[in-house]
Amino acid sequence: MSLIAELPDEYVQLAKTVREFAREEVAPRAAQHDAEHTFPYEIVAGMADLGLFGLPIPEEYGGMGGDFFALCVALEELGKVDQSVAITLEASVSLGAMPLLRHGTPEQKQTWLPRLARGELAAFGLTEPGAGSDAGGTRTRAVRDGDEWVINGSKQFITNSGTDVTALISATAVTGTADGKTQISTFLIPSGTPGLVVEPAYDKVGWHASDTHPLTFTDVRVPAANLLGEEGRGYANFLAALDEGRIAIAALAVGVAQGCVDESVRYAQDREAFGRSIAGFQAIAFKIARMEARAQAARQAYHHAAALMLGGRRFKKEAAVAKLVASEAAMDNARDATQVFGGYGFMNEYPVARHYRDSKILEIGEGTTEVQLMLIARELGL
Repeated sequence: MSLIAELPDEYVQLAKTVREFAREEVAPRAAQHDAEHTFPYEIVAGMADLGLFGLPIPEEYGGMGGDFFALCVALEELGKVDQSVAITLEASVSLGAMPLLRHGTPEQKQTWLPRLARGELAAFGLTEPGAGSDAGGTRTRAVRDGDEWVINGSKQFITNSGTDVTALISATAVTGTADGKTQISTFLIPSGTPGLVVEPAYDKVGWHASDTHPLTFTDVRVPAANLLGEEGRGYANFLAALDEGRIAIAALAVGVAQGCVDESVRYAQDREAFGRSIAGFQAIAFKIARMEARAQAARQAYHHAAALMLGGRRFKKEAAVAKLVASEAAMDNARDATQVFGGYGFMNEYPVARHYRDSKILEIGEGTTEVQLMLIARELGL
């Protein structure tokens, strides 16, 4: 069972609200959007009405005035039923809005945060064809031309980049060198800017209802005022955003792991074989018990990392640990849930089949398993 009841009341109530929304609005539509590869505009609008996109955004910018952990609580509940919906929220808020909140100028915040808080989407343009885990290998370039920056290059695997409600893309680009090192800066690029081309969507293994495209920048011009943060600090700022983002992804993954437990318990209690419920077979019961242990351990890991972050303490290692154990718990639980369901688990009409397809990306996106191990080892002084 979830540990959410042990949290302060405001988080408990938030979880209940999002859980109800997930069960009544998201779950009934998830299979259709997944099968048709359609973006769930009506669900995104519902999340906006609940204020989920503004959870960690201050009230002065139209947000709910909560904290980052509130976002994580919502992501866990959404992750139980539909990862595509959960990642749409996570990418827009954690990777889109939060860098603006952390590093934006007062004018940038006033311009963009109210729009993002009410449900317009933001995208995070970091990954490139030749620079995935090696984000320092960025090839996209930005050159200053008077009062503008001119951007050329490409990005790939960019979530939320091509919807009808996408407002903004934050993208990294090389802006020069200093002391022999490449300087990378970040730029705010409004959707529809001339020269910005959203290429056709990917045909993905999972996350079929999540919007994901490659992007091409050809002489994209943005005002000098669209530089986000200090020139040359874009890479460092995005690394910080990824540290926070790993906690959010861990929360989403815990939702997946718990959702697989919940579905397996229900199915095992209802399904009969050899004259009795399969829940009475120790092989099934122990498999589900191990799934529950994974979900609880992963939840504790992301709660711990979030507590350190909100307390202003160093949390890089703990965020990497949370992302590592939660993504592996999601993948392992999705596999085991499919086994519990047997042949039905291989049918796309069942949520566990969708989780099985969707969960692999959790071990890749926002830092692969190998990157998390590297970060943990480095933090240990190895």
